[in-house]
Amino acid sequence: MAVLRMNRIRLVRLVAAVAAASLSACATVPKDAGTNPRDPFERVNRNIYAFNDGFDRYLAKPVAQAYVWAVPRGIRLCINSGFYNILEIRNAVNDLLQAKAAGAATDTGRLAINSTMGMLGCFDVATRMGLERRSEDFGLTLARWGIDTGPYLMLPFLGPSDVRDGIGLVPDNFMNPLVYVSMQPIDRYAVTAVSLVDTRAELLDATKLIDQAALDRYQFTRDAYFQRRLSKQYEGNPPPPREDDESGESGPAPTGTSRIPVQPQPDQRR
Repeated sequence: MAVLRMNRIRLVRLVAAVAAASLSACATVPKDAGTNPRDPFERVNRNIYAFNDGFDRYLAKPVAQAYVWAVPRGIRLCINSGFYNILEIRNAVNDLLQAKAAGAATDTGRLAINSTMGMLGCFDVATRMGLERRSEDFGLTLARWGIDTGPYLMLPFLGPSDVRDGIGLVPDNFMNPLVYVSMQPIDRYAVTAVSLVDTRAELLDATKLIDQAALDRYQFTRDAYFQRRLSKQYEGNPPPPREDDESGESGPAPTGTSRIPVQPQPDQRR
């Protein structure tokens, strides 16, 4: 008990130190911040981004790098595939809500195959059988129903989002079967921690690209987020730009927004 208590004290001190370092991060806010019609809360968003960046720099990224270094690649692939297998339930439900029968059938087939032949999702057998991995969430379902993105939001710890996708996080959480599994609190925290570390490890290369290519990392992240979500909404085939569209959804990018190639990235909304 004394050892456990000591470990808890050390953990609390570590979290407190990281939080203090994150809060000390000062965001550089341009004078025209908030003039972009898709990012009216830019001043607040940039400060939250600075906090997230500090948290990532001092805790999340080092832990992810240590995870990649310490855990053999085969085990990491098994863990990663297992978490994606759980997401097939969310994918299937959202496909049904979007009236995508073929997509729902693919998701259900993947879940059945990988949960059995793939040993609870450790191996992605379904992809080898021609059932490609898909990604659906309630934010995309709302888009299918005609709901606009709303303003851009930078959420503490969770990262880039918008009003529509932020709302979608709530029902998506209830579609996670782990929510309904009876576990001790410590076990639930452990599973959640492993999932977060696994996701961050997947994004190490993507964040390295941002560090190397972006003059304004906040703007780069915002623009990439909108373009990636638009690409996912239209299954990789978004409509051509329209000169009279000021929303930025399918028209030219608004002032202060650059068009950049949408690169395939891991699902950050896990």
